[in-house]
Amino acid sequence: MTVRVGFGFDTHRLVEGRAFWLGGVQVPHVTGALGHSDADVLLHAICDALLGAAGLGDIGHHFPDTDARWKDADSKVLLKQVMALLAGRGWRVGNVDSTLVLERPKIKPHIEAMRAVIAPLLGIDLGAVSIKATTNEQLGFVGREEGVCAYAVALIEKAAS
Repeated sequence: MTVRVGFGFDTHRLVEGRAFWLGGVQVPHVTGALGHSDADVLLHAICDALLGAAGLGDIGHHFPDTDARWKDADSKVLLKQVMALLAGRGWRVGNVDSTLVLERPKIKPHIEAMRAVIAPLLGIDLGAVSIKATTNEQLGFVGREEGVCAYAVALIEKAAS
């Protein structure tokens, strides 16, 4: 068995008048993330972790913001596309560990719903999807509630040939 690890990071500005999508779940809040797609930082970080582990570049390479096809795209669709790329090369996901960084809203009430969305998209058990959340202690753009960040690490596996 061959295994690889990938790391992903994403950040988006928070603005009024946008839905706030995190982990494939719309989270009620006064602001939402601004981006070319639905700006789901958690799914974007997971996509980057998976693509990086497989040596396939990053989300911007596969879904550039200059391509109208991805305007307002549902990030769950992007993750499905990433999974198809991995499957086509014989990779499967072992687990994903992630952290959201934002001051508000509180994420704990939404974590199980996010895990329930992400696990089937990745083709793994719920127990193989970890989502944590922390604040930035009111420091920097995240602390001023101007933005949100997500980090993800993914393990992918390939059967030895």
